[in-house]
Amino acid sequence: MARATEPQILFPLIALVLLVAIWGTTFGVIRVKTSAAEHAAAVSSRELLSTYEAQVVRALREIDLTLILVKYWPELPAGHHRLADLKNMGLLPPDLLFVVSIADRDGAVVESTRPIDRRQVVDQDTLRKIRNSDDLIIGRLPRGPTGEGKLDFSRRLNSPDGTFDGLVTVAIDANYFVSGYDTARLGEHGVLGLLGADGVFRVRRTGDAAFSGDTVDYTSAVAGDDDTAATVSRSRWDGARRWTSARELYGFPLAVLVGLSVEEQMAPAHAQSLAYLVWAAIASVAVAVLTGLLGRMSWQLVEARRRESETKLAHARRLEYLAYHDGLTGLPNRSMFSKLLTTSISEAHRYNRQLAVAFLDLDRFKRINDTLGHEAGDQLLQEVALRLRGCVRDSDTVARLGGDEFVVLLPELVDGKYAAMVAQKILVQIAKPFTLIGQEFRVTVSIGISTYPHDGLDEQTLTKNADIAMYQAKAEGKNNFQFYSEKLNAHSLERLALESGLRHALERNEFRLHYQAKRDIASGRITGMEALLRWEHPDLGTVGPMEFIPVAEETGLIIPIGKWVLKTACMQNVEWHNEGLPPLCIAVNLTPRQFCDESLLTDVAAILEAAGMDPHLLEIEISESLLIHDVENTLRILTGLKALGIRIAVDDFGTGYSSLAVLQKFPLDTIKIDRSFMRNIVGTPQDTGLADAIIAMGKSLSLTVVAQGVETKEQAEHLRLHECNELQGFYFKKPLPADEFTRLLHDREPDITYSGRRLELKAV
Repeated sequence: MARATEPQILFPLIALVLLVAIWGTTFGVIRVKTSAAEHAAAVSSRELLSTYEAQVVRALREIDLTLILVKYWPELPAGHHRLADLKNMGLLPPDLLFVVSIADRDGAVVESTRPIDRRQVVDQDTLRKIRNSDDLIIGRLPRGPTGEGKLDFSRRLNSPDGTFDGLVTVAIDANYFVSGYDTARLGEHGVLGLLGADGVFRVRRTGDAAFSGDTVDYTSAVAGDDDTAATVSRSRWDGARRWTSARELYGFPLAVLVGLSVEEQMAPAHAQSLAYLVWAAIASVAVAVLTGLLGRMSWQLVEARRRESETKLAHARRLEYLAYHDGLTGLPNRSMFSKLLTTSISEAHRYNRQLAVAFLDLDRFKRINDTLGHEAGDQLLQEVALRLRGCVRDSDTVARLGGDEFVVLLPELVDGKYAAMVAQKILVQIAKPFTLIGQEFRVTVSIGISTYPHDGLDEQTLTKNADIAMYQAKAEGKNNFQFYSEKLNAHSLERLALESGLRHALERNEFRLHYQAKRDIASGRITGMEALLRWEHPDLGTVGPMEFIPVAEETGLIIPIGKWVLKTACMQNVEWHNEGLPPLCIAVNLTPRQFCDESLLTDVAAILEAAGMDPHLLEIEISESLLIHDVENTLRILTGLKALGIRIAVDDFGTGYSSLAVLQKFPLDTIKIDRSFMRNIVGTPQDTGLADAIIAMGKSLSLTVVAQGVETKEQAEHLRLHECNELQGFYFKKPLPADEFTRLLHDREPDITYSGRRLELKAV
């Protein structure tokens, strides 16, 4: 028994069993399929016979009813059988298929529904049968193709005394009775036939050919017509083997016959059997080949299992490594760092030690990614990881949290100065140039540091506080490090509160617009105003724009807020105009994010149309930095605004690096001198030179020059002497709510006057 399990005996034995099973199953299936096909063909023959019988009986009844109607028509006098009257009354079948004729005692045609080309309606033999019988007499055609031959159906006509008085005949094309031959079901070699009780086919059709006159044994043909399935027999007329079914027609001396060719009906089954044999042969060859291979595979199985175990072990190690390491840099990932930090905190608590967590974020990394592509960005991150490893001890940990964020764990911290030393070393190393895709680039890093136990007692708190300190480093100008403090946390919480409040400020109607007048320096009259946004926070009170605008800009909330400002300012301007006040230009500031919004031009046009405001009374203010950033896109947007009829002003001019050549490229109307130049405008010529130069530049370009932040009479007088066009600042009025500014506009008198050659503020 043990020997039978040896490969050289077991495998051939298995092969033999499989071969027996394959061929036994194959022949069994072939027998079943063949038997099923034969039964289906026999049943189909009987079904076709029933259908054909119904069709023929329906036609025969219509013919016989016509004959009986003509024979027994009650309203005609004796000896007067008129077909025309019956035809006019619609009692005869259509003469397109049926030809009804009446003949006299000698068989000569007396009347017909359609002209016929014969004088005698039937031959003498048929006429003799009709004289001697009241039954339906069916004629027959000569043996051979039917062609256009007609079958005659006749009955005798009687005189009033019951003697023979002629006959009525319905002639119909013999092919009509086999016109239902369906090649799809009967095949090309099936048979459909109308057989007389005398054993003579009145018509028989096979394929497209129709014949008549063949004789068969009628008794044998119609025997067993009640069986559920037909039997196979060889046809006398062509020798073909068919499943043949025949059935007598009740009340008529006829039988219908249907036959299906054995060769045609069994062709699919034979093809399927051949396919089974082919597949069995293929399977046998496969078994033979498999038997040969099994012997070789048996000794390879142990070796394969050993290799599989080694592969699984290596895969498990790889998965474990990827679960705790960054795939790009090879540094520990967030999960690994969290475990290491938790362990280090436990050890520091046990041995009363300190540790530090430094959170690092690359400055301007997104610009490199967007400019050079992700491949260069990945190369930069790998190089940064190498430099960070070189800045710390072996006992320290450098990890990558994701994106351009890294974190450094400094355990066993004896002196807090070590964290600052490491941070400074990292700043120096990262600031060195990087070579990416053959080009030299520089990046910097912002670092936030938190320490245990001063800044947190758990992993989450230390990481969060280091992150807060990192953001403070970015706020301080980037490329520096900051230690965490409670003040930073309070600032972070305040920023979160501002961001949360901003998301609901619009729907809660917490924003307000104040308006600051711009005055003509020569007449002192108001020439326009600037709309300034204020936020009336329910808990924090009035929040200045310098506090919440950067948050709105960063979060993208500035887009809906900016639309509200523009819409409110335009509607207020139209309201003033409707009150009878002179038309004044109103200025609205756009932040860089608003200016670069793709729907800016569409939104501005829609707001102007909805408010019904003259576009020439709207002035859009942009920062000077936009003029030198993406010049092509800026020029496109400004040109679109000018096409709407809107004025363009450059706000805080003088703080950027614009030149006369730059200003000439853009369709500008106004430049507004930054308020920082107003502080020293009455000082030495060195202090006032830049402001004076801006005024001169604006004059040379035919631009309106507006001085912002004018707070003293001396500043206003200096600007007047240097022919500045307009003034704006607290020297005249602080920004006012809409209702107070309305009262100011209704005061037609200027609130500044001249005293000699000097500008004086009028008491109001």
